[in-house]
Amino acid sequence: MKVAILGATGAVGRQMIECLEERNIKIDELILLASEKSAGKKMKFKNEEIVVREAKEDSFKGLDVVLGATENSYAKHFAPHIVSSNAVFIDNSSAFRQDDEVPLVIPEINKEDIKNNKGIIANPNCSTIITLMAVAPINKLSKVDFIIASTYQAVSGAGIGGMSELKNQIEELSKDENAKVIPNVFKYPIAHNLIPKIGDACDNLYTKEEMKMQNEGRKIMHLPELKVSCTCVRVPILRSHSISAVVVTKDKLNIDDIKSEMLKFKGVSLVDDLNKDLYPMPINTCNKDIVEVGRIRKDLIFENGIDLFCSGDQIRKGAATNAVEILENL
Repeated sequence: MKVAILGATGAVGRQMIECLEERNIKIDELILLASEKSAGKKMKFKNEEIVVREAKEDSFKGLDVVLGATENSYAKHFAPHIVSSNAVFIDNSSAFRQDDEVPLVIPEINKEDIKNNKGIIANPNCSTIITLMAVAPINKLSKVDFIIASTYQAVSGAGIGGMSELKNQIEELSKDENAKVIPNVFKYPIAHNLIPKIGDACDNLYTKEEMKMQNEGRKIMHLPELKVSCTCVRVPILRSHSISAVVVTKDKLNIDDIKSEMLKFKGVSLVDDLNKDLYPMPINTCNKDIVEVGRIRKDLIFENGIDLFCSGDQIRKGAATNAVEILENL
């Protein structure tokens, strides 16, 4: 099997390389592709040094699978060339997520959709993946009608540059708390701050990032009427997103039944004992594939509402690991 990673030198691309090695996927040849400026760099895979190549239209001949870790524009540009080469493109960008011809997959939830691919399989948004991993066990007990969510998204969502910016700003402010830090990746300083806007604004005053949870959730969970009201916030955490959610179901559910379902659900770890100070935190999910779920309780407003909190690594399960899991199932 010949596999390529398109965008291999970015944060998600690097994590894909690690995930392929950790999961011991049998690959006969791994090809690393990136932009012209990254061509010539050397990266390690299974004790072998691989030279990064410049991605070109003819780079995909003879490949079986291409894992995409690039921006939308690059994904759209190269997708036709990947498909025409008879490779399957597992794309981490948002370019094809709402395309009716393209499966949008979280393997623990809808792996059966993989077989419907016509050469492209989309990887969902990071916050969508982490949230739906917590919501899916509840949906197995009773159909979810709507979700009210607030996300606490790490700077890793903005790539290596976002992580570097937070580190540099913290270092500057540690030397002089009154220092004026100059933001570059983000609109405002992110150290010691929260930014309640991720993505471009829509006409309804939500952002595109906030609408993804509804639009993608409907497709992944096969719930075309699902409604989600979401506020996405960038927080000064390096990696691992967290989400607070109210999940309202068609039927009234028992908390113990929900916890029992969580314990059985692959990829989820139930961390839920308030009296013992056990609850999900980004520091505990950092560089792990598991999604922690806790603070499960009855909502005080909605009769059929369940409140929860979850955390998961944005670069791993929120991006690279989910794509590699799709490859495994494919």
